[in-house]
Amino acid sequence: MKNTATKLTEFYQIHHRDGNRYGGSVMESKRANLYRDWIPKGSKIVDLGGRDGQLTRHFIEGNDVIIGDIDQVALERAKEKYNVETQLVNLNENLPFEDNSFDIVTMSEVLEHLPYLHITLSEIKRIVSPNGYFICNFPLAYHLQDRIRVMTGDRLTISKDPTHLQFLSYADAMKLLGTYFDIDSVHILKGGKIANTFPNLFARNVAFKCKKTG
Repeated sequence: MKNTATKLTEFYQIHHRDGNRYGGSVMESKRANLYRDWIPKGSKIVDLGGRDGQLTRHFIEGNDVIIGDIDQVALERAKEKYNVETQLVNLNENLPFEDNSFDIVTMSEVLEHLPYLHITLSEIKRIVSPNGYFICNFPLAYHLQDRIRVMTGDRLTISKDPTHLQFLSYADAMKLLGTYFDIDSVHILKGGKIANTFPNLFARNVAFKCKKTG
């Protein structure tokens, strides 16, 4: 009988393959430029949920990078294409890394798919080195567009993907990440210029640079 981790691995292999998600990355150039600005050269990095390395490839040069994912096929593609170290990882369990192992932990378009955020974030904090950073981005819910959708009988935008389990508002995201890290920088990736002034109403996808302290 297959265990839960094996079933989850197979599920995401099918999800990534059938959704044409190999070789693709949401807002790739925008996120790549931001992450390169936020990540100093010479960093030891693990990209959790990095899949086949489509985004990771933009910050491999000059850094020591591991891609961690539950999709073994994606990891094999990343290793072959980018010659990067990979690690099979279940983000719902203890991470297979020592305490304070990485200068930078990245997680892009992943947090919204995870059921146990406090388990995952506490593990991320554990493996980030003192004064290191957790860099992530994810889509938000409950912005004005979503509120209008609900009022007219539709579903939240983020719920269109059945693998999305978390529906965080901007305020939710700030509170959640602030529980584990000091939020150093916030960059709104989607929502327009007005979202910089009114993020709770208009921010639809946000990137965070969070520092480990204490």
